[in-house]
Amino acid sequence: MSTKRLPIAISGILATVTAIGATTLHAIAPIDWLHLRLGSTVAVAQDIDEQINIQVYQQASPAVVSIDTVEGTGSGSIISADGLVLTNAHVVAGSPTVTVTLADGRRLSADVVAFGDNVDLAVLKIRTPSNLPTISLAPRPVQVGQRAFAIGNPFGRFQGTFTVGIVSRIDQQRGLIQTDATINPGNSGGPLLNSQGELIGVNTAILGSPSGGNLGIGFAISIDRIRPFLAAVRDGRAPQTVQQPSPSPTHRPPQPLALNGTVIPGRLGQGSHVLADDNSFFDIYAFEGRAGQRVQIDMTSGEIDSYLILLDPNGNDLAQDDDSGGGTNARLSVILPRDGIYLLMANAYEAGQTGSYNLRAVAIGGSSVTQDSRW
Repeated sequence: MSTKRLPIAISGILATVTAIGATTLHAIAPIDWLHLRLGSTVAVAQDIDEQINIQVYQQASPAVVSIDTVEGTGSGSIISADGLVLTNAHVVAGSPTVTVTLADGRRLSADVVAFGDNVDLAVLKIRTPSNLPTISLAPRPVQVGQRAFAIGNPFGRFQGTFTVGIVSRIDQQRGLIQTDATINPGNSGGPLLNSQGELIGVNTAILGSPSGGNLGIGFAISIDRIRPFLAAVRDGRAPQTVQQPSPSPTHRPPQPLALNGTVIPGRLGQGSHVLADDNSFFDIYAFEGRAGQRVQIDMTSGEIDSYLILLDPNGNDLAQDDDSGGGTNARLSVILPRDGIYLLMANAYEAGQTGSYNLRAVAIGGSSVTQDSRW
C-alpha cells in the first residue's frame, strides 16, 4: 500500500466515528493509525523472514557435513539416505578417503567415488550410513532476486554457519550463480539453498577485496550443472579420477589497475584464480572510478581467448566481452554509473587455458567525451 493511499483509508475509518469528536480525531488519528499500520506491517514482515530463515536452517543443516582431507577442509551435502555426499572436486582431489563430520558430531569415513567432467563437483560415499538426513534438489530453475541461504564450515572452524542473501546474478554460459550470501574458505562444497531448503547450487568460489576482506561476491555451481553430473554418477558414467588438475582456489586480493593507458602484462595459469565450474583461469584487478567516466579496457593475447568481466561497486555485473577487440581479444567500453571501486576479471574463455596477455585501461573523462581514435 502506498503512502498516498493511506490517508484515504484512514479518513474512511474516521468517518464512522465522527460522533466522538471529529475535530480531534482528524487532527491526531491519521498519524496514530499510520504508525500503527506501518509498524505492524514491518513487524509481520520481520517475523515471516525470521521464520523462513529458521525453517530453512532446521530443515537443511542436519544434512550439511564438514569434510576433512590431508590438505584442508570443506563442506558437503548429504543427498541420499545411504550416504552419498555432494561437494567440490577441489575439496577432495588427491584424497581418495576423507573424514566426514555430521551435524550431530559423528565422524565417519567416506570414499571419493566420482568426479565431474570439466565441472568442479565430486561425490563421496559414507562407509557406514544409517538413515542419514538429506537435502533435496530444487525442481525449479534459479531466478535472480530469489533468496539464497548458505550453510558450511568457514575456515574449517565454524561448522554449521548459516548466512542469508539473494541470487545476484546468473551466468548461464558458465553455469554459475552469483550470490551476496557470505561465503568463506571452508564453505567450498556446501549447499546454496532456496526458501524451501532445497539445493540450488554448490558453493565454489569467492572474490576478495583489495584489502583481503570479503566483498559479498560468492559463486555456486548451478543446479542445471549438478543434475547431469548426478545422473552420470547414478549410471556409472562419471569419472573416478579428476579429469584435469584442479588448482586450489586462491584468495589473493585484486591487483591495482591504472586508468592511464599503461600496458600491464599478465599471465593466466598456476597461481591465478579459478572459475571452478570450468577450470578457467582469471586474474582480478581493481580501480577507482567516477560517475560519468568513459572507461575502455583491452585484453589482448596471442595465446589465450581473452574474456573480460566488469563488476560495479555493488558487485553487480556491469559489462562482459569476449571478442570485441578483434580476433580472440576482448574489449570493454563503458560509462561508469557511480563513484567507487570497480573490479575487473581478466579471464580465459576456454577451460584450463594458460598463457600471457596484456591489459590496457584508460579513462576518457565524462560521458560526453568522444572515444580516442587511436584505439
